[in-house]
Amino acid sequence: MRRLLMVGIGILALSVTVARADSPTADLRSAVDAALKILEDPALKGDARLTERRIALSRVAERAFDFREIARRVLARYWRDRTEAERDEFTRLFRDLVDLTYTSMLDRYSGEKVVYLDESVDGDFARVRTNIVTPRGTDIPVVYSMLQHDGRWLIVDLSVENVSYVGNYRSQFNEIIQATSFAALVKRMQTKVEDLRRREVARARGQTQ
Repeated sequence: MRRLLMVGIGILALSVTVARADSPTADLRSAVDAALKILEDPALKGDARLTERRIALSRVAERAFDFREIARRVLARYWRDRTEAERDEFTRLFRDLVDLTYTSMLDRYSGEKVVYLDESVDGDFARVRTNIVTPRGTDIPVVYSMLQHDGRWLIVDLSVENVSYVGNYRSQFNEIIQATSFAALVKRMQTKVEDLRRREVARARGQTQ
């Protein structure tokens, strides 16, 4: 849970760096600034504005992440056996799952800062190395993997304390597919998304969970 919270904060926390306008770091920082503007907007604070806040953050994520590429990496060898319709459905469900899971975690943001250390670029692939600095002064390393598409750098993975976000999901999902089937995984994801949406609606209405 701590690593998952750091992933959310790593995307949205206050950044401290100077980067070239066309660099992976600059594109990442642009997403950070846009998300912070949403989190700090008084009109979007509180549970009553949870749905509006999530939709706004989801739009930022759409510009910052390559969800289809992430979905492909998460499914790994199982991706190539899927039909185009199955790939589309999995990508949509995976994005919904991420959106709903991390929105609630981001509400715990409490002033963490992100310090960008360096970036390395190899063709259309890049890594941006950062530290999240907690209010207590603890450094938590987060490394972003990014791909360039049409002149923009999009996130395709991130590692928190050397634990890959994509690798973590891949391990969980592959285990389910191997034990049951791809259809069973999709069903589980649908159930989880529906449950998270019900909780979000209840929270927005001020109901006890």
